[in-house]
Amino acid sequence: MTDPTQALSFGVAAAAYDRFRPRYPEAALRWALDGLATPARVVDLGAGTGILTRGVLALGHDVVPVEPDPEMRAQLAVATPGTTPLAGTAEAVPLPDGSADAVLAGQAYHWFDKEPAHAAIARVLRPGGTFAPIWNTRDDRVGWVAELGRVAHLGDTAGDVTEKYGDFGPAFEPVELGEFAHTTTLTPDEVIGMLHTRSYWLTAPPDEQERVDRKLRELFATHPDLAGRETVELPYRTFVFRSRRR
Repeated sequence: MTDPTQALSFGVAAAAYDRFRPRYPEAALRWALDGLATPARVVDLGAGTGILTRGVLALGHDVVPVEPDPEMRAQLAVATPGTTPLAGTAEAVPLPDGSADAVLAGQAYHWFDKEPAHAAIARVLRPGGTFAPIWNTRDDRVGWVAELGRVAHLGDTAGDVTEKYGDFGPAFEPVELGEFAHTTTLTPDEVIGMLHTRSYWLTAPPDEQERVDRKLRELFATHPDLAGRETVELPYRTFVFRSRRR
């Protein structure tokens, strides 16, 4: 886990996180799990509030959510009836050897301590099972979206994701990359609410939070593509890194 303070900062905003964070396109989830019989046993590692868990459940699979933050687990349990999230981390997955057909990680893999996490994931996967980290990234090829990222110090651009990740260690086959486009419709206030669930804003001092919020409202009031609009279409590029357990 690269930064425990930021990685575990989301629990205080669990309800807003679940409300505002984008969902994952069905096509991306189907591609991640391609080749697995239904129902497969899927571990959602770093499950957060269950956004990815619910997407996989909707495809007919069995899902075991694993999440270290108790407040996020509580929100997951409320939002996902019939599912009990397990306390655990990517480096210490609380499941038996070879018990999973797939392990997915939505918006979570960058927090993992890679070598021990890869070993733990390989241990719980059956041979031939799938590991697939998934990211929703804003499409910063759109001008106002790039400005939004700059103002809010978001940092996780598509280039950051595709350049940093893609080798899961000797227990895994070479990684395949899939990309999927989708959009979410939000009011300006909802966009700001979503940005309040980001680790930068959550861990910033109050004066910095206020400064960011002021700049965001200026952006929505003055940018020619945004001014006067009641809702905006926020475009995303979803990346899936898929690999098989040797």
